[in-house]
Amino acid sequence: MTLSKRLFAILLFVFWAAAAAAQGDVAIPKPGAKDLCPVCGMLVSKYPNWVAVALYKDGHAHFFDGAKDMFKYLHELEKYAPGHRKEDLAGLYVTEFYGLARVDARKAFYVIGSDVPGPMGHELVPLETRADAEEFLKDHKGRGIFTFEQVTPELVAKVDKGKF
Repeated sequence: MTLSKRLFAILLFVFWAAAAAAQGDVAIPKPGAKDLCPVCGMLVSKYPNWVAVALYKDGHAHFFDGAKDMFKYLHELEKYAPGHRKEDLAGLYVTEFYGLARVDARKAFYVIGSDVPGPMGHELVPLETRADAEEFLKDHKGRGIFTFEQVTPELVAKVDKGKF
């Protein structure tokens, strides 16, 4: 192989690798044994089926024992994470109910009022698709399905009090 062909092959590989990285193959960290939820102070790793993650551009992460506490954190960032800004977030992830996979929190659907409690009682149960959310709502006596943008501080307060 000539030098120019070898250089072309190397450049092609670098371009391919950069394109793959740009498509969002983000390594979502897992909570350590001592990571505490910044909202309630619970050990997050005890509840792997409910973990939510706020990942920052500098690589550090905050972990939550459920979507409800993640939303509380986001709604009052200055209270729970002084010095942090929403603009510095690289991603938000929740553990979806059926497959227990980490999914983009902004694309998930959240069911309230179901018969499935989270670690802190009433919870916003994350589902990956609208169809999954509708199925979960029906199967678990849910009261409503909400998108990320629809989850307000008032809704979180209602979920906390069990007043849907």
